[in-house]
Amino acid sequence: MAIEAVIFDFGGVLTSSPFEAFARFETERGLPVDIIRRTNAANHLENAWAKFERAEVDIETFDRLFAEESRALGAEVRGRDVLPLLQGDLRPEMVEALKRIKASFKTGCITNNLPANAIGSMTGRSLYVAEVMVLFDHVIESAKIGLRKPDPRIYKMMVETLKVDPNNCVYLDDLGVNLKPAREMGMTTIKVASGAQAIAELEAATGLKLG
Repeated sequence: MAIEAVIFDFGGVLTSSPFEAFARFETERGLPVDIIRRTNAANHLENAWAKFERAEVDIETFDRLFAEESRALGAEVRGRDVLPLLQGDLRPEMVEALKRIKASFKTGCITNNLPANAIGSMTGRSLYVAEVMVLFDHVIESAKIGLRKPDPRIYKMMVETLKVDPNNCVYLDDLGVNLKPAREMGMTTIKVASGAQAIAELEAATGLKLG
């Protein structure tokens, strides 16, 4: 297979997973294990999280809806309290791999994110590090276009913009539900559990030395 492009998710791929922060928060507050992830996963196409990532609701509405949804699953968690947990740390080895990939292939980023003002108001700095984002030929942000993964249209937009055949693309994400549409389009998919594992699979897929 001749690779034309490598397409990345952002959070949990180029940064450490927010799931670690979720688990710490739950332990500290004495909350049921995985209550945040279970709330995110329930009705995942139309829940508070989905609506916020498509910029369909404001932060106050998200805060209230997330509290209602989590309460239905056993314990109330305010949406506002979850937002600061999203900011993972950049994985330097993945950023280095991205730089090497960019030298040989087209690069894209498809990210389910939140309206910029929501993140800025919660964390004091942008989730996106400018020096990393310029390494992509094209970036698609859910909050800017009103579509989010796993909607197949968002992947189609990326390959059309990059002018590549999906059969010649590699796509990385930390969530299986987001990999499925890419795989069904013909992309080679990598489920990211750690930087080292992702790089090993990327090397196998691209033939590049990335470590």
